[in-house]
Amino acid sequence: MVRATVAESPARERLLDAAQRLMLAKGYEATSVEEICETADLTKGSFFHYFETKEELGKAVLERFCRQQQERMQTASFHAKRDPLERIEGMLGFMIQMSKEPMAKQGCLLGTFSQELAKTHPEIRRCCAEQFQGWTEGLKRDLDEAKAMYVPKGSIDTRSLAEHLIAVIEGSLILVKANQDTTVMAKNLRHFQRYLRTLFERRR
Repeated sequence: MVRATVAESPARERLLDAAQRLMLAKGYEATSVEEICETADLTKGSFFHYFETKEELGKAVLERFCRQQQERMQTASFHAKRDPLERIEGMLGFMIQMSKEPMAKQGCLLGTFSQELAKTHPEIRRCCAEQFQGWTEGLKRDLDEAKAMYVPKGSIDTRSLAEHLIAVIEGSLILVKANQDTTVMAKNLRHFQRYLRTLFERRR
């Protein structure tokens, strides 16, 4: 567990910043504690003052990354929309805009850790699963509201649909990183947007 007494330390934040940059660029295993300390301009003694192990740091980096992404999404204007489909489409538009930023080419730390560490680091795998679960539940709530407000064209499993959207987002981020082409995300999210519109129709 991260030591609460030093949780907000500027030096700790420098370690987290350095670790996030390096792990997005190189992956978890290829990033050493020594390299993190050098990038943060701190000693290994400072590292072990804040984190007992590299895995503890990895969990802290992941949790902070996900929290920052969630906070950014929660401040977006689409959350004020009363219509659940408009909220979902607003979220898709917001993510398309985010995908145009230079940081998008670095990929997603949640996806990177899930792919790299699921078989070797069970605690980090569990953290990844929990983050995906929370993301799924949030999307499912909006889809449940849309299902109640609109007439679905056929049977709709809102949890499965939420997981499908996450798969589209994470898969697109992999392609963005591989091709260094940020237009991939926009194309795929617009495909999903068109698909979503075919699933619902307004009540008469």
